[in-house]
Amino acid sequence: MRKIRTAARAIIIHENNLLAIKMRDRSGEFYLLPGGGQNHGETLKECLIRECYEELGVQVRVDQLLYMREYIGKNHQFRSSHGTFHQVESVFRCHLSQPDAPFSSIEKDKKQVGIEWLPLAKLSQYPLLPSSIKAYFSPSNFSPPEVYLGDTN
Repeated sequence: MRKIRTAARAIIIHENNLLAIKMRDRSGEFYLLPGGGQNHGETLKECLIRECYEELGVQVRVDQLLYMREYIGKNHQFRSSHGTFHQVESVFRCHLSQPDAPFSSIEKDKKQVGIEWLPLAKLSQYPLLPSSIKAYFSPSNFSPPEVYLGDTN
């Protein structure tokens, strides 16, 4: 029986930049929002605090839920490797507890090669996934049109 994975991700904006995890695989480099899979018995906010600490090495404060999206692998460009993968992500606005603290990954994801601040004004130039969210960024903020964005990448 296949399961649906739940995950939490963070939108962290500081000085008109978006904090992103830089990844690399066979297809090249791309960026993801910090966060990851929820453990049994863990709230989404607890998941996000843990995942951000593992990936970034810093503490975050989790604020409001911004949007939810599904990723059903068979419906998107990575269907050959994600064909049976189904994830529901809850994405929260977050803030760094200490904005000037250096980043130091405690437990990197397999394909993680870095952490970068991406300028919001130039976000369209970066391979950020899901790419569908780029349209909801302004030069200083993020505003999705609704809470549920559907099956998108």
